[in-house]
Amino acid sequence: MALKECTKKEQANSYELVVNVDGETFEKAVNAVYKKQVKNINIQGFRKGKAPRRVIEKMYGTEVFYEDAMQDCYPEALYEASNEAELKIVKVESLEAVEAGKEGFTFKAQIIVEPTMEINNYLGIEVEKKSTEVTDELVNEEIDKVRERNSRTITVEDRAAENGDTVVIDFEGFTDGEAFEGGKAENYNLKLGSGNFIPGFEEQIVGHSTGEEFSINVKFPEEYQADELKGKDAEFKIVLHEIKATELPEVTDEFVQDVSEKETIDEWKEELKEKVAKRLADEAEKDADDQISNKLMELLEGEIPEAMYENQANEMVREFEMRLRSQGLDMNTYMQYMGMDASNLTEMYRDEAEKRVKLRLALETIVRKENIEAEEADLEAEYTRMADTYKMEVEQVKNAIPADTLALDVKVQKALDLVKANIVEK
Repeated sequence: MALKECTKKEQANSYELVVNVDGETFEKAVNAVYKKQVKNINIQGFRKGKAPRRVIEKMYGTEVFYEDAMQDCYPEALYEASNEAELKIVKVESLEAVEAGKEGFTFKAQIIVEPTMEINNYLGIEVEKKSTEVTDELVNEEIDKVRERNSRTITVEDRAAENGDTVVIDFEGFTDGEAFEGGKAENYNLKLGSGNFIPGFEEQIVGHSTGEEFSINVKFPEEYQADELKGKDAEFKIVLHEIKATELPEVTDEFVQDVSEKETIDEWKEELKEKVAKRLADEAEKDADDQISNKLMELLEGEIPEAMYENQANEMVREFEMRLRSQGLDMNTYMQYMGMDASNLTEMYRDEAEKRVKLRLALETIVRKENIEAEEADLEAEYTRMADTYKMEVEQVKNAIPADTLALDVKVQKALDLVKANIVEK
């Protein structure tokens, strides 16, 4: 196989390759197609599947197996030709056979390739570090979360409803004096202050007591989902049956012993401080990483083919499908349940796919500019890490992931480490 011509087209990142497949390679492919198809061919005078190739070619033409043989040859031939041209294919737009015969065949390929990008000023990126100070307020928030998880609900009869209470109500809504569809419910549990109802509804229940019957007046938002109610004034008749409040437990040594392995409040607070400190450190690191990624994407220069975003989004959909399968679900059932189709699902990943592509290109460009290499020791360390992570033998990982693929990942990680090592904290 050989690359005969490589022509850059006017469209960015678009090339035409003219590729020749030699006669020996083509003959092997033609013979392989014959062996695969002969079992389905009936020729008079021969048992089904036993007709010689020369007889079939004489009856149907010398080129009878050419099309399928060319289809079998395209992937490897195109791969070798693009490597020879030092191009990384993103999308094959078309393949066209030019000529074919015993001497081999020639074809044209219209391809979109990965672009050559540029990036500057990636060392010395300014990063605003989030605070990692563990305050009493943050610790108290953790304590309150535990109290809420261990709370109980009690019925309140000696006071009016307050924000944070859950009320049990009947309601019916009217516009222009007429009840409207979907505006009625009985024994409905509503947490006041949740914002689940239209503005003004929950606020007007606050202050009313158990057993009261009253009306409230609200205005539906202009962007309300039901067209017939958008912007309309409405009256709701309310019957308040019950007020339920959340009762939080007191923080005592006994409570601490029930919810943790600590004996005293002070010991528990120290444990919570460590938990908060780790969370803040993780959040600060994630935030810094996001700032670095966003800046690298901003600094990246060049035209990125749309096909790269499409490929990445499709890959993310495949990863999602694998996660569904691991949970015993299938993609079609999931999409039916969610009211989605394949295009909706791909579009859902579009923004994240664009970010991944841009960040990867930025880091690969830094690898090129900094001449970053992956040493043998780097590869062995990464193979070992992956084997430990996935509970596999190192050799299994090596068989699954080619060294050149892993080497690029290692170099990209080194580029990111280089950028991180040179950030300027504000």
